[in-house]
Amino acid sequence: MTRLFIDADACPVKSEAERVASRHAVQMLVVSNGGIRPSANPLVQSVFVPDGPDEADKWIAAECGPGDVVVTGDIPLAAKCVEAGALVVKHNGEELTRANIGMALATRDLMADLRSADPFRQGGGRPFSKTDRSRFLDVLDRTLRRAKG
Repeated sequence: MTRLFIDADACPVKSEAERVASRHAVQMLVVSNGGIRPSANPLVQSVFVPDGPDEADKWIAAECGPGDVVVTGDIPLAAKCVEAGALVVKHNGEELTRANIGMALATRDLMADLRSADPFRQGGGRPFSKTDRSRFLDVLDRTLRRAKG
């Protein structure tokens, strides 16, 4: 049975994911270290993991598998989920697959190296937009359909 995992601590699309999960009648697991208000939706389960680095990521990576969908912006977590057979969608609607996860990891590492080499480098990525939100909704809908097979 397909489940939707949400890496919730920095997820800007929790409510959108809940709407899509409800439409598909799929259980949604919102995984965090706490501080996130539980949903009244019976399909949504809050999973609170202990405080500590990457505890939510570890839990998701250990629990997900074939037929599941994971929403995360964390590239190392995405790589573990792809390896476990889950389908992965970033918050902006980009899908991470066996075909592109290696490049995503390499880009992440390169950017980390650039930031550490220049401590005065300012800014991050571009701001999250309405277009990103719309693309996320479309891609998540298609990905859940595919996962449900």
